[in-house]
Amino acid sequence: MDFLAELQQRDLVHQLSAPEVAALLREQRVTGYIGFDPTADSLHVGSLLPLMTLLRFQRAGHRPIGLIGGGTGLIGDPSGRTSERSLLDRERLAHNLAGIRRQVQRFLDLSGDALIVDNAEWLGSLNLIDFLRDIGKHFSVNQMIARDSVRMRLETREQGLSFTEFTYMLLQAYDFLALFDRYGCRLQMGGSDQWGNILSGSDLIRRLRGAEAYGVTMPLVTRADGRKFGKSEEGNVWLDERRTSPYQFYQFWINVDDADVIRYLKYFTFLPVPEIAEIERETAAAPEKRTAQRVLAEEVTRLVHGPEALARAVRATSVLFRKDADYRELTAQELEEAFHGAPTTILDRAVLGTPEAGLVAVLAQVGLYSSRSMARKDLPSGAVTVNNRPVRELDRVLSESDLLPGGFIILRKGKKHHHVLRVRQD
Repeated sequence: MDFLAELQQRDLVHQLSAPEVAALLREQRVTGYIGFDPTADSLHVGSLLPLMTLLRFQRAGHRPIGLIGGGTGLIGDPSGRTSERSLLDRERLAHNLAGIRRQVQRFLDLSGDALIVDNAEWLGSLNLIDFLRDIGKHFSVNQMIARDSVRMRLETREQGLSFTEFTYMLLQAYDFLALFDRYGCRLQMGGSDQWGNILSGSDLIRRLRGAEAYGVTMPLVTRADGRKFGKSEEGNVWLDERRTSPYQFYQFWINVDDADVIRYLKYFTFLPVPEIAEIERETAAAPEKRTAQRVLAEEVTRLVHGPEALARAVRATSVLFRKDADYRELTAQELEEAFHGAPTTILDRAVLGTPEAGLVAVLAQVGLYSSRSMARKDLPSGAVTVNNRPVRELDRVLSESDLLPGGFIILRKGKKHHHVLRVRQD
């Protein structure tokens, strides 16, 4: 199946800049690109769709370019923003670029002619006067301020739009021209919020080079409940395991709503659409098994973090979600990934078994309770667990026998409030 046909089968085409894009992609090998903003040192799951689109593009026999914005990252894209981004300093930008490059590399096969390029290569050496004469004259301010991303900001008196951000669309259009000149790139892909920027680039190529270049946009990923995609209770879900552990990543996908899961299987996996339809039938027949969610979580976690990390996430899930879960069944790495991001306190091993390790005192010290008296009042009800075992004794003292692999002790208040004690092993 050709690239565009696959996108259409998966409901991944929002707009095409021209009908002839379909024939071009079917009949020729095309060079196309997607840009990634270095606003952080990791992409989040919202960037997974463009990453997978580049990979689908490569698998269909085309030449992908991952463009990282070392130049535009100094400016900031106003698309979808209600306020101006904080400008990155060059040191932070360099750090972010390295992280983004590593992640894009994991998705593309760079053994052939696929590329990852940084637009600082050409934007960094631009001469302002030449740019305004040669590029700026092809842009109508009337059309620029009619863009949704610009108009929305101009209508907000408190925020407004700086000239810095206003020029972003010129720079992105110039990116398309530079990639056309250097690599024969004729296609830009992106989210539907990039439509105006993509058209500006293809129009600039037509005006300056007399050639046709095209754009394809994908729908922005949404949730049926109206909440923002890519966020969990802990915040953004990142592709970097140092920010979001493989276990937390797996949990994000396995908790996807029934109303979204089939759409996400089409978007975020390489499973054939007929197989997804079969999974949909199985899930509808026995929704309590959450078959579609399990398949989605396994496929995406394997793709992003690899089979070993997936195995750890599945094993931790099978243990932690049993009522009588015994945390001792998990390895130190599985425990670390499962409770990654939970509040953590370092405890000296010598303290264990002493009055300092009294549970009431520790609960107040780490902030699970505001005072020792509140902890004493709650303990007899069984609201507190140590390593998933309810504790009701007021005189309970944490000891060596409470240590889990890796020197962990897991405290929990109620159903959701965890605190990790990490005991120094020396």
